Amino acid sequence: MEVPGEVGQAERHGGGLGHGGAPPVDLLRRVHGLGVLVVVAGRRGGRVGQPVDGRVGEHVVDVELVPHELEEAVAVAVGLRTAAGGSVAGIEETSLRALAKLEQVLPHRLRRRVTALHTHTVRVPHDQPGPTVDAGTLSVIGAACRDRERLRFDYVRHDGTADRRDVEPYRLVNWGRRWYLVAFDPARADWRTFRVDRITPRTPTGPRFTARELPGDVVDRVRHGVSSAAWRHRARVRVHAPAEVVADRINPAVGSVEPAGDAACLLHTGADRLETIAVWLGLLDLDFTVEDPPELADLLRTLAARYLRAAG
Repeated sequence: MEVPGEVGQAERHGGGLGHGGAPPVDLLRRVHGLGVLVVVAGRRGGRVGQPVDGRVGEHVVDVELVPHELEEAVAVAVGLRTAAGGSVAGIEETSLRALAKLEQVLPHRLRRRVTALHTHTVRVPHDQPGPTVDAGTLSVIGAACRDRERLRFDYVRHDGTADRRDVEPYRLVNWGRRWYLVAFDPARADWRTFRVDRITPRTPTGPRFTARELPGDVVDRVRHGVSSAAWRHRARVRVHAPAEVVADRINPAVGSVEPAGDAACLLHTGADRLETIAVWLGLLDLDFTVEDPPELADLLRTLAARYLRAAG
């Protein structure tokens, strides 16, 4: 951010604008935790703007932001407001404190814009509230990924059983309201995906490890691992269309597509309810044959009869 107005002039002329004639370098500081550059000054003949953190002699100058900085300031404010009601536990109060500091130093016209956005926005809660993740846990995992240190943690599987893992952490993936860790598990000699809200890190972290090459796209790995682990019912369906055609019509979280010749493919899918799988298959708008389970084929017959009756 450029130093505007009088501060810029003060630097050019060697004058001081701070209380008691402080040098220009002392007029610039950062709002705690925000990384937002703020110009503070106390004019010789009086005070300008609002005090920052109640400090005598430090007052906000109405900073003239360029257009792209206006957009950035609004984006930061919206992000902090969203974080206050997000999936990471323990940062709600911190986010609101940071937002209050940011709004305090914004120019009046921009502060009105941010306030209006908050006042006239209504958040619709998620249909199924997601789990919250401890901010400290995210920090520990992020640092282990950065420093390439083995991560030891207690883990609760989806069936409720407890386990202890010692892995090589690589990436954190945020998917909706959930966070996932992609790591290599040396004990199983394979890549694994873990839900962060089920992780309790054990400190200190382990020794450093040599980085491995991530196989394929991290997000696709999480999508496949998350969906297959959560499915109560699984199905294998032969779709009478090329694999690339089917892949374009489904979300990777719904299932995976395996080529079976030039004009067919196998769709491996699943869901908590068989009815959900039936809906997905209908949305494909392609001919298909259920290979497994037989309960899905029975359900489709029931639905087909119902639809025929509805059509008269």
